[in-house]
Amino acid sequence: MDFRRRRHLGEALIHGFLLLSTALSALAALGIVVLLAVESFGFFSRVSLLEFITDTRWSPLFQDQHFGILPLASASLMVATGAALVALPTGLLTAIFLSEYASRGTRRVLKPVLEILAGIPTVVYGYFALTFVTPLIRWFLPGTGVFNAASAAIVVGIMIIPTVASLSEDALRAVPDGLREAAYGLGATRMEVSTRVVVPAALSGVAAAFILALSRAIGETMVVTIAAGSIARLTLNPLEAVQTMTAYIVAVSRGDTPQGSLEYQTLFAVGLTLFLVTLALNLVSQKILRESRQEDA
Repeated sequence: MDFRRRRHLGEALIHGFLLLSTALSALAALGIVVLLAVESFGFFSRVSLLEFITDTRWSPLFQDQHFGILPLASASLMVATGAALVALPTGLLTAIFLSEYASRGTRRVLKPVLEILAGIPTVVYGYFALTFVTPLIRWFLPGTGVFNAASAAIVVGIMIIPTVASLSEDALRAVPDGLREAAYGLGATRMEVSTRVVVPAALSGVAAAFILALSRAIGETMVVTIAAGSIARLTLNPLEAVQTMTAYIVAVSRGDTPQGSLEYQTLFAVGLTLFLVTLALNLVSQKILRESRQEDA
């Protein structure tokens, strides 16, 4: 009887600890959302939403103030798009190799290498972009600025390769072996099995991996702060200096802006915009994964 009581007591304590951890996580997330909403409400009570989303200039810290989010949003989109061009094909090809071609020993060696790549601090990536990638780009294209979006995009792309490769490999390895064996039985080569059978069968999982990686690229801070610059301009030229949403948040968070001022509240307006973008991307990826599980069932 004492053993049963101790067992039930232990299970109750574990249940309470897990419930407390979940509640703390939920409360932290709720607190962040409430803070963003309250401070952003103060901003939008003084600046119209139409001006915020349509004005092509962003200069809240200067005397001639403009509050258009488009320069920051376009810079974030430019960096994320460039990062996707680097990471998505490279990560998918890496996942195909690990899943379909690599032996068990090779996989044991390469997986830790990818994990090391994922564990490098982002500030190191930022200085790698500034001191190595940017001079390399300027050697090929002399008109490139010291700070530019291309360098930041390339390094952010390298940084998210492990995310794409790891999640895509999980999706590829989840494809039933029966599909592979059937394709081999029909005379297909390994490349044909990989590209025409396995990848299409795991397409939803691969797409979810792509979206999650893009979400991380949009939210990256240190690389774009160090390598992309701090000039909020609306441009499509990746060789010019730009300022992303995360880089602006870092600039305002340095403490030079009086708390409670309109300039200070722009931090939360930009943060809310970034939060909504990443939330939308994560919801899309979750929907894709949910539909994928339903199809597998």
